[in-house]
Amino acid sequence: MELDSVSLARQVDFVFRQLEGELTNATAGTVLIHVRNNAVGKFGLRHHPIECRNGSIENGGDGLTASQVQAFRQMAIEALKFRRNWTHGEILYDFSVRSSSNSWSASILYESNYNMANWNSRYYPRQGGLREMQ
Repeated sequence: MELDSVSLARQVDFVFRQLEGELTNATAGTVLIHVRNNAVGKFGLRHHPIECRNGSIENGGDGLTASQVQAFRQMAIEALKFRRNWTHGEILYDFSVRSSSNSWSASILYESNYNMANWNSRYYPRQGGLREMQ
């Protein structure tokens, strides 16, 4: 798949399809997507820690169902409409399942970031190093 010619929405769809197995039955976590030039560079899932009490691991309860994972994927794609004017950064989808009602919630964080090393060469041509700029 050539990512340069694929929309970011299709790439996010691909990411969630790849993570579907990990998301199913997950009770909480964060899906992270690193974007550079409107292309996904890497992605993953941070699972919230496993809870332990008195030295024994506790079951965190029921996690996301298959239909909830599909709804999560659709929400993630729809949320891209709120991303404005940046091509480099991270998208974080934080989610949790409420065990009492088997409902789930998610929040989305967009972070734009840029590398000054790329911009310095545009504004300060390399003629002899830093001494000539001073």
